[in-house]
Amino acid sequence: MTLAPALPKARERTPARPGPGPTPESLLRAMELSIARQIRGLVAGDFRARDLGGGMELAQVRPYQPGDDVRRIDWNVTARMDAPHVRVDVPERALTTWLLLDRSPSMQFGTADRRKADVAEGVSIAMAHLSAQRGNRLGVVTFGGPVDRRTPPRTGRAALLATLLDAELDDARATATASRGRRGGRDPEPMPDDQRTPEAALRFVGRGTPPGGQVVLVTDLRGPLDWLPQLAAVAQRHAVLVVEIRDQREDELPDVGDLTLVDAETGREIRVDTSSASLRARFAEAASSDRERVTRELRRLRVRHVVLSTSGSWLRSLADQLRIGGMLP
Repeated sequence: MTLAPALPKARERTPARPGPGPTPESLLRAMELSIARQIRGLVAGDFRARDLGGGMELAQVRPYQPGDDVRRIDWNVTARMDAPHVRVDVPERALTTWLLLDRSPSMQFGTADRRKADVAEGVSIAMAHLSAQRGNRLGVVTFGGPVDRRTPPRTGRAALLATLLDAELDDARATATASRGRRGGRDPEPMPDDQRTPEAALRFVGRGTPPGGQVVLVTDLRGPLDWLPQLAAVAQRHAVLVVEIRDQREDELPDVGDLTLVDAETGREIRVDTSSASLRARFAEAASSDRERVTRELRRLRVRHVVLSTSGSWLRSLADQLRIGGMLP
């Protein structure tokens, strides 16, 4: 008797860590079928391997040669040419999708229904659902967290969800390890700082994956964007989808009087008087300009870009934006 490995226990949901919220199976299935038709190679059979044979789409018809499979004989062509001819098809092979998940401190921010990290978790589950179909494979790379993972591509939805749950539990494990000291446990070792960046994650995927895959980058796009050249290099070899997650308070300040703002990435603090209408206007203008700059850069790189919020239904918003972008019917 073979025992299946137990899935890691999901963390308890709290008001401070509410999770992604509901992910309706019907909407996931609709996205699965639609994205499969629109994103090249998202479903096995849409992606073409470089060699020939073993698929459903005709590549060529050539004269029969000794050793050819007789089941591949094209009898219509054989009758016209008065000599045996066989079909050679474009082969199908499974698509490899890489999920790059931002786990930097700024992803812990959220002032609406959930944190940005919760939305990212939901997107990860959705992509696992979509990618683990018909033999396709999904690999997971996290960056920016206390402990980052680089899980090779594999099939099977249960295994993929287990990987994602492991990644979600890494923060708690890292905190516990730091407090008690390592006692020969099996927790993954922290990576050097220069290996925990978006650029390092993109470089890892770009170097280790054959061309023609799918890369989904889930991030809030905060901080320096000096890794965009590496994203451009990946986009030359793979289809890239950037899922940006925002919170409304990053775009506009509330009128609540004196307020201390903290940069989650650097720890830098600044105290401001939010009762000033001109200050709130300048902040909103600067935030809008910054997001427009990011959008222009991604458009220049010709990568697909969708924006999700910590407020409302991120899953329906994802489906709507993919539809507007022509990725859904």
